[in-house]
Amino acid sequence: MATLRIAAASAHFGRDLEFDLRRIAKLVADAREAGAGLLVLPDAALGGYLADLRHPDPDALPPALDPDDPLLKQVAELAGEMVVCVGYCEAGGDRRYNAAVCVTGDGVLGRHRKVHLPAGEVAAYDPGDRFDAFDTPAGRIGMLIDYDKTFPESARSLALDGAEIIACLSAWPTSITNRAPRMAQDRQSRLFDLYDCARAAENQVVVASSNQTGALGGMRFLGQAKVVGPGGDILARTWSKAGLAVAELDVAAEIANARRVLNHIGERRPGSYRAGSG
Repeated sequence: MATLRIAAASAHFGRDLEFDLRRIAKLVADAREAGAGLLVLPDAALGGYLADLRHPDPDALPPALDPDDPLLKQVAELAGEMVVCVGYCEAGGDRRYNAAVCVTGDGVLGRHRKVHLPAGEVAAYDPGDRFDAFDTPAGRIGMLIDYDKTFPESARSLALDGAEIIACLSAWPTSITNRAPRMAQDRQSRLFDLYDCARAAENQVVVASSNQTGALGGMRFLGQAKVVGPGGDILARTWSKAGLAVAELDVAAEIANARRVLNHIGERRPGSYRAGSG
């Protein structure tokens, strides 16, 4: 039995990149002390998320980092033997992407640019165009960012590419149009948990879901980091607090057990689906 400890982080990040790097260093140290082999940090952990999703200020966007920015190399150095997924704003020529990178001390293992952009984000970012899984010392991983996980095709694409673990990096806020008086009653709080559990259960994979906490501008973030097993059961969670959700499991064995009788990937009928439906 080869078990893996997975840590998903809830934490606050803003525009101060040096502060963000120090917070990442602390979370990496905490995850290492907990024995984690995989740490999933939130979306926009380097530079923070948008302060206003409806009308982003073009003069107050997160700093755009090159794919080989020294800060990302510092995160890789901090990771050492651990696999770490971290979100940031990526510069691509004259374009900007909401992006994530997965690293160890040996370098970059995989990258993802957020494909699905909610209405306000289109003013700040360009969309990515693919979902790819990649091999790591912690197993085969795929990454989703925020709104990506709302679409079943996103996680399914990664599962079909052999992903055993889906890292969902988020800066997911409470409802912007109809905020509830208590976070636990917020519509987006319910949906955030629902999508995490559904994406794990329908693909029979492990989901490690991170999120930001606190507030930035008019945005208030949910937290609710968690690790979800391939049956859709929450194995560990932070609720709305900052911290790490840590769970230990034999990923391959748990997936094999979940697929022993009903194998959702193997029992698909692609010929019966509409073209482009995944």
